[in-house]
Amino acid sequence: MKIYNNPTCSKCVSTLALLEEKGVIPEIINYLDTPPSAEELAEVIQKLGIAPIDLIRKKESVFQEKYVGKNLSDQEWIKAMIENPILIERPIVINGNMAIIGRPPARILDII
Repeated sequence: MKIYNNPTCSKCVSTLALLEEKGVIPEIINYLDTPPSAEELAEVIQKLGIAPIDLIRKKESVFQEKYVGKNLSDQEWIKAMIENPILIERPIVINGNMAIIGRPPARILDII
């Protein structure tokens, strides 16, 4: 099991605590320090069953300054997230071929 995590995000902290409470010690990926590759991000998006635009944090200042109102292709959105990993919604928990965004954190219980 993996968690794409931002240690300063309260939802990430809560999700990680919930995993540990359930006895799960995931591989922790601090995606701000180690952004996923385009291939990894595309795989995560496929496991989530969403479009790349649905993984974008639209309230982030980077989105507001650079991307608001733009109609980009899926590959262009993935590139934007790679170049600006703060845009990636979090936390993302991956268990095998399943993934879920832990908002609220209790959602992750569906895949552990």
